[in-house]
Amino acid sequence: MKIVVIGAGAMGSIYGSHLSKHNEVYLIDMNPDIVKTINTKGLKLQENGEDVLYRPNAVCSSKEIGKADLVILFVKALYSAAALENNKNIIGKDTYLMTLQNGSGHEDIMVKAASLDHIIIGTTEDNGAILEAGYVRHGGTGRTNIGMLAEDKTGMLAKVKTIFDACGFDTVIRSNIQQLIWDKLLTNVSLSVVTGVLQVKMGFIAEDPSAWDLTKALLTEALSVATAMGLNFNEEEVTERLRKTSKNNPEGCTSIYMDLMNGRRTEVDTISGSVVRSAEKYGVKVPTHKAMVNIVHAMEKRNK
Repeated sequence: MKIVVIGAGAMGSIYGSHLSKHNEVYLIDMNPDIVKTINTKGLKLQENGEDVLYRPNAVCSSKEIGKADLVILFVKALYSAAALENNKNIIGKDTYLMTLQNGSGHEDIMVKAASLDHIIIGTTEDNGAILEAGYVRHGGTGRTNIGMLAEDKTGMLAKVKTIFDACGFDTVIRSNIQQLIWDKLLTNVSLSVVTGVLQVKMGFIAEDPSAWDLTKALLTEALSVATAMGLNFNEEEVTERLRKTSKNNPEGCTSIYMDLMNGRRTEVDTISGSVVRSAEKYGVKVPTHKAMVNIVHAMEKRNK
């Protein structure tokens, strides 16, 4: 299969590397140093305590690639629209678009580049970190969960599973992928966003009564939206999971915390913002989430 991965960050590198074992894979990245390193030295992953070298193709421009069978988005969500527009030449009528990005609602952006029955959404339990250009630590592995919001007319999900599994991933096709996406989202729209706004590590949330009350209020609102969408969660179970996540990771730093600390734009619009948009569709009030989105955007601009 001809696969194009847009974004050679940690996760794009992990998926692009493994998929290149049995497929024609291209990694697109705007950083010429990363592209040059991959093409001259290969893409090195630190896996299970050893360095493993892979040889995907890397480019800054997709002009010479031609139409792809599968395009995987691994850029930050706030750059998705631009990434798809800049690489529309590789998207044909038979091309499938896939996202394993954090947050939800990515299909609202992707549907402008492909029909809904050619869009695959999902989550990944793998994680990684960039050590240097062309060198990524593959820190942990887990399931790659995939699904579609329209009928899979061509059996593409089964094809993707076969290809991914052959390259070392544990791929699971989900009939209700939104349930899984929101299960992951609930942590990000409550505990994670509060760490960002307060600029604290994860352990602080469960220890401080005010921070914990705010986190629970965000969770309750998000669960109201999920219920309106037809999803089913047990609030007590999710609350306890959040508490344990905070307690068990006292020094943990969420991505939104790091982005705000370093003056970078965040993915809040596909995290808390996705709750706000879904709430508007279903007529649910989420004032706390709206406030958090505004606070985060204000914090992004505070040093400008």
